[in-house]
Amino acid sequence: MSTTSGGDGVLVRDYEPADEPGVLELMRTCLGWRAEDPNEAFFRWKHQENPFGTSPAWVAVDQGQIVGFRAFLRWEFTDGERVVRAVRAVDTATAASHRGRGIFRRLTEHGLAAVRAEGVDLVFNTPNDQSRPGYLRMGWRVVGRLPVAMRPRGLRSLVTVARARQAAEIWSQPSPIGVPVDEWLDRVGPAAVHDPARDGQLVTRRTEEFLRWRYGMPDLQYRIVWTGADPTRGTLVLRVRRRGPAQEAAILDQLAGVPADGRRTLGSVLRGTGADYAIWLGGQRPGPMLPLPGQGPILTARAASGSVPDRIPGWGLRLGDVELF
Repeated sequence: MSTTSGGDGVLVRDYEPADEPGVLELMRTCLGWRAEDPNEAFFRWKHQENPFGTSPAWVAVDQGQIVGFRAFLRWEFTDGERVVRAVRAVDTATAASHRGRGIFRRLTEHGLAAVRAEGVDLVFNTPNDQSRPGYLRMGWRVVGRLPVAMRPRGLRSLVTVARARQAAEIWSQPSPIGVPVDEWLDRVGPAAVHDPARDGQLVTRRTEEFLRWRYGMPDLQYRIVWTGADPTRGTLVLRVRRRGPAQEAAILDQLAGVPADGRRTLGSVLRGTGADYAIWLGGQRPGPMLPLPGQGPILTARAASGSVPDRIPGWGLRLGDVELF
């Protein structure tokens, strides 16, 4: 176990399974988790069930009490020729009594040293405006803003969309269309999950095991949809969620080829879900959509033991690669 200790007596060390109750309580307090939400199950799904591996994580301890937490979610990319091992900087929390003492930085720099030593190639995330400056001071670089596009259900829905300025809710609404990912994979087989790298871009290394994990958590209510009789054509992953007064059909991924008729596919999604609009992140849109300049998340990254594409065109990310975590 690696540890570091500051002059203030706070010890930074590797997270252990016995730390889970203290970490969950810290997260509950710092992040305002609601008692009715399945946050504990989400935490375990994210960090313990990920087929890319258990998340490396660290705690800050003061006089036996956990006062800080930091986790990196394991991820794997491919450029069509090699596997790129990555981590995404995700969960972090510091007790109110210990804020302003550099614990976030100490945990993060300790974590960076640990993943660099094990040969992880890069670290990436999409921090908000408040946390981004801290990452930049630690060597992260802004890659750019990920492109976002939307398709309204109709002219009337544009008014609702214009008022939907809040962040989307984490937890989904039930979807009246589509099937769970396990049902779709059992029907089409593993050959349908292949998603080749696009022009040498880094894309998530999608496997059957990965898809069953990534889109299989029941509480997030992901659904697989397609148009026509062939479930391997026009296949999209979606979930329905609230964004202020609007209902949004978030299209997370495109699993088995571009829809033959993208307009029809998106129209069926909007009619079937009753959403005010559909939203998509990334290139190669699944149909005709309106770009939303300046609206996408800002991608940041830094090298660990490898190299990092420094422009958005080098990354083939979709909403399923960057949402939630």
